[in-house]
Amino acid sequence: MGFSGGETGAVALDEITARAARVGALYCERFGIVPDEAFFLGKLAEELGEVSAATLKLTGRSRGAETPMAEREANLREEMADLLGFLLMFAAHRGIDLGAAFDEKWGRWLKD
Repeated sequence: MGFSGGETGAVALDEITARAARVGALYCERFGIVPDEAFFLGKLAEELGEVSAATLKLTGRSRGAETPMAEREANLREEMADLLGFLLMFAAHRGIDLGAAFDEKWGRWLKD
């Protein structure tokens, strides 16, 4: 099946959150991790660093800029997915509905 959610590539946030929880449980079990706030903050910092590195490579501002553009773009997508996955796991760990929180915080900009 895959993760496309249809031809548009859109997948509902609640579905992605559920998948992140399943993958996160497998990850923590495999590596013997008991996830807590320190774990999530560390992973978010790590993944944001990887997004930064991928962006610098993509824009030719660091080593690896000689890598084919398609590979650099794929790497950025993958690192962004990792960042999102750990953010969703952290939100679930704290009992936060990230979709509702996003609508509440960002949605106020769209209200008349």
